[in-house]
Amino acid sequence: MIPLEKIQKAQERIAGVAVKTPFSYAPYLSEVSGSDIYLKKENLQITGAFKLRGAYNKLASLSEEERKKGVVAASAGNHAQGVALSASKFGVNATIVMPESTPLTKINGVKHYGAEVILSGTNYDEAYQFAVEFAKENGFTFVHPFEDNEVIAGQGTIALEMLESCKELDAVVVPVGGGGLISGIASAIKQINPEIKVIGVSAKGAPALKNSFELKKPVDSTHVRTIADGIAVRDTSPVTLGYILESVDEFIGVDDEEIASAMLFLLEKQKLVVEGAGAVGVAALLHGHLEHLQGKKIAIVLSGGNVDVTLLSVIIEKGLLKSGRKMKLTVTLVDKPGSLMKFTEILKELGANIVHIAYDRTSISLDYGDANVTVHVETKGHEHQELIKEVLKKEKYIRG
Repeated sequence: MIPLEKIQKAQERIAGVAVKTPFSYAPYLSEVSGSDIYLKKENLQITGAFKLRGAYNKLASLSEEERKKGVVAASAGNHAQGVALSASKFGVNATIVMPESTPLTKINGVKHYGAEVILSGTNYDEAYQFAVEFAKENGFTFVHPFEDNEVIAGQGTIALEMLESCKELDAVVVPVGGGGLISGIASAIKQINPEIKVIGVSAKGAPALKNSFELKKPVDSTHVRTIADGIAVRDTSPVTLGYILESVDEFIGVDDEEIASAMLFLLEKQKLVVEGAGAVGVAALLHGHLEHLQGKKIAIVLSGGNVDVTLLSVIIEKGLLKSGRKMKLTVTLVDKPGSLMKFTEILKELGANIVHIAYDRTSISLDYGDANVTVHVETKGHEHQELIKEVLKKEKYIRG
């Protein structure tokens, strides 16, 4: 494990730079899960994610000569912003290599702190390969996002803050991508109180570390696909796997549907904007993966909040459809004056609010004189939707 003294030293270094983020009891989550749930809100960190801690600690540990050369990092976004801000604090030139699919919000966040951005590769691992070669060719210091003891020690400061607030925790749930965050947190926790369970949660679409944990040897994935871009890591790090095998008790995988519902839950019920990677712990809780910890005091790390607005809007829209608060209807009307008005009057009487309407009389599937009308309506749940369908069947607008 990373020595506790090293993590405590990191805590001293990052003081005044990284925010001591809130560690708060979550009443609603506690009620629905039957456990005492606490949220570590690293989505409220200065850069919107925990990565600032490790990045700043790493740059603080470099010699003056290493800093003068400049630094290079590879990242899907959060480590990039952490390195960029840390470099600006030390007056160091920074170049960040990011995958071509990186959300614009993360690219702009990096540029805001004065770093140069290079887009290369379809995922983190391809961007990493380019960055390593780029650093060698130009004599820059490479700042690894997780395979570095100083970076891991910086991430471990989260555990110190949680235990300062609540010493009686039974379990800590941590998102896992490359493994740096959980390596640091688990190292600190197991040296302070070995009885606390440390549980890693990864995306099923990026299962390398979970598979490696279960097989107890490094296993890489052939490809990754998940909305949790912050933990979409294809290859297993032997370094972090070693720490994880030594100090992590359990590993859980959650799918994109579970992650999306957790993001929407946190937005709506907790008033927190959390990215996919940051929401995996809550996804595990909400979908029954932590039932064996019912009645326990559980800390969940919300690792970041840098979510792409376009993705968030899709998640909200799909969430409204799944929860029965929105529905889409297509009906065929006789294309004559009054037909559409009669249809919308029925919806009005049923209390369904039309938010979008489309009228099509040119589809080749239509008989001449007919038109398809597609409406998106706001509804009051699944029972309300069933009532609407029954009335529309009775009025011959849709078939039974």
